[in-house]
Amino acid sequence: MITGNTKSGGISKEEYLDLEKKVQNSPWRQSFHIQPVTGLLNDPNGLAWYNGFYHVFYQWFPFGPVHGTKYWYHLRSRDLIYWEDLGIGLAPDQSFDSHGVYSGSSMRKDGLLYLFYTGNHRDDDWVRHSSQCLAVMDQEGRIVKMTSPLIPDPPAGITEHFRDPKVWKGKTGYLMITGAQKLSQTGTALIYQSSDLIQWDYLGELKVSWKTKAYMWECPDYFETEGHGILIMCPQGMEKEESGNSNIYEAGYLIGNPMNEETLTFDGSRYERLDYGFDFYAPQTFLDPLGRRILFGWMGLPEILYPTDRYGWAHCLTIPRELTVVNGRLRQNPVKEMEQMRREAVCETILMEDESYQDVRFYGRHYELLVQIMDQTAGVFEISVRQNKQEQTMIRYSRNDQMICVDRSASGEVFAEDYGFLRKAKLEGGLKEVRIFSDESSLEIFINQGEVSFSLRIFPHRLSEETVFTAREGSVKASIQKWNLRV
Repeated sequence: MITGNTKSGGISKEEYLDLEKKVQNSPWRQSFHIQPVTGLLNDPNGLAWYNGFYHVFYQWFPFGPVHGTKYWYHLRSRDLIYWEDLGIGLAPDQSFDSHGVYSGSSMRKDGLLYLFYTGNHRDDDWVRHSSQCLAVMDQEGRIVKMTSPLIPDPPAGITEHFRDPKVWKGKTGYLMITGAQKLSQTGTALIYQSSDLIQWDYLGELKVSWKTKAYMWECPDYFETEGHGILIMCPQGMEKEESGNSNIYEAGYLIGNPMNEETLTFDGSRYERLDYGFDFYAPQTFLDPLGRRILFGWMGLPEILYPTDRYGWAHCLTIPRELTVVNGRLRQNPVKEMEQMRREAVCETILMEDESYQDVRFYGRHYELLVQIMDQTAGVFEISVRQNKQEQTMIRYSRNDQMICVDRSASGEVFAEDYGFLRKAKLEGGLKEVRIFSDESSLEIFINQGEVSFSLRIFPHRLSEETVFTAREGSVKASIQKWNLRV
């Protein structure tokens, strides 16, 4: 689905061609997700609608599945489905970004797309120096960096953990939020202001009501929608009781009234998980021409080894998701364009009483599956996907405690064992709908029209294609629709 050529450097042409071949011959290559041509993909960056195209950049290390010196890799699309490969967008070629072009965002102005990023540089003693930098892309796709950083140093009281600028247009000018760490080793977010996107004034820390022990707030993203202010972030170092999650790192959000730009206060006080799955981090959002707030996330986590590592690549992005607010909480649903990928539909209404149901028509690897619950007296309802005699990924709903659980203990090749095999979420109104997007090595599961989502990588055998529905301790009546997806 990604067309074009890659240009790269740092190893010989022959070595790079060998790496490309190794990656292309790898099992578990995705069919409809953005993934790296080689090496490691992580944070989505610079998301925008510009000059008739959706643009996605992502952090990229070309030469292996490790977090080496980062580039930005560039793709564009007219429909959020089929992506044109434009190759390297930003390379670490200046003194201030010599050790990595780190994450950032974009802003349209005067027919140009301004790309904001963190420059990472290390001195001879390997001490990190972080700065906020700018490159500008014109309508011909030419990208030119400014020759010096916009914000060369963190403000007083902030460590060199100072990164991930997100820019938006506020009431009195442009605003920038960055993730940061205070000298006290606690996380925070900083606010800057500009009238022209070039000269930036430091306004101070964002004051929030939420209290946390997190030591760094990565990838902050602030936006306003439907009368709400929303701050998405990746708080590192949260304690177990704060998060209730076994992931090494996670993404979440605060929702409240719009930020007061004069006092830099934001009254969001209740932290909510953004995704309940195993593999979701560094999400970024943007506004498209239809007025939709669209999100991409990195379907992976730092500091975890994945089975694809031995084939010279790692990670992918989520499918694009539209964000809305329902009853004071964010909902995520696949963008409507995903329906363009559907092939012929298979539909069935089933009634199970303490039994299982399976039909070869619901088997597969690359598909969308929609299960709508019409009636349930069963204490437990299970959907097992990507199953064979040895493997399965289980989605289990318990009606008594209204908990939805995803179990990947038998999903294929085992990894990240230290962080457990179960992820759970509470459904206040019970289970009504399960929507699943299955690709070669991932599942994205949306519960009750985006009330809860689970994103996870799985690494099953190619023959693990069965789907089994089971009702225990009673009955379940459900409508099932399945579409194979064009790949």
